[in-house]
Amino acid sequence: MKGAVVRRRPLLHSPGHLRRVYGIDFSGAANAGKKIWITGGVIENGALRIKDCYQAETLPGSGNERDKCMAALRDFIMKERTGAFGLDFPFGLPRSMVKEKDWEDFILSFPRHYPGAEEFRKASYKTSGGSELKRITDRECRTPFSPYNLRLYRQTYFGICEVLAPLVRSHSVCVLPMQKAIPGRSWLLEVCPASTLKQEHLYFPYKGRTKSHDTARTHILEWIEESCAMSLPRTMQLTILRDHYGDALDSVIAAFAIFRALRDQATIATIDDDAYSIEGYVYV
Repeated sequence: MKGAVVRRRPLLHSPGHLRRVYGIDFSGAANAGKKIWITGGVIENGALRIKDCYQAETLPGSGNERDKCMAALRDFIMKERTGAFGLDFPFGLPRSMVKEKDWEDFILSFPRHYPGAEEFRKASYKTSGGSELKRITDRECRTPFSPYNLRLYRQTYFGICEVLAPLVRSHSVCVLPMQKAIPGRSWLLEVCPASTLKQEHLYFPYKGRTKSHDTARTHILEWIEESCAMSLPRTMQLTILRDHYGDALDSVIAAFAIFRALRDQATIATIDDDAYSIEGYVYV
């Protein structure tokens, strides 16, 4: 970017106390409890050991309905104070569309600005002049869609309104890199499984019922197992591979992305007056 100010800074600090890693394939659907998948693992001797993969409706107090599921998900995140969570929805909007002075103000005011998902989508197109703008991190990480694209706007809306805003308001989490990583609080990081697969040259069709889709899911899961130097129990493998929507596998990819970010002490370039601190950043 011409004329940009570029410098390096660490985003993750002293991850030794973090033993739990969670990948969450998020959904803003009415039946979010069935659509959201969660993969949980532990960091042992510098490696990720995946322990669980399940639907959000199985969380304590959860259910199939979106409102009930979101409340249970928030409670789960708050209680896992030594956990790092990867969630695959945009944590922000392009900077030109943000009126607030900082990211936290933007998140806390978001539910007041947009009373519903449809209102959010319509207002975003109006603000952008009908264009689907992307954030700097979307362009760099090659995420598939703008935060308010037809296929993503519900995830963005309900992710911010029902997960980020309440948790930020209660000061019970740290959302990276916009907030400092504080021990004793859950860490939330934005991920994009598609971007992770693109980086590894594994981005080919894996969501579907055909033999080729099955083969693709198997190949991706084998790559993760090899990267983590582990073999998943056969029952867990079948659970992940038989989900032809690919949501279970996406949660595994999300967990791996967070593990890799912690392991590698992720850093990014701070470009154009700290644009990431307002727009958010995707960890791949």
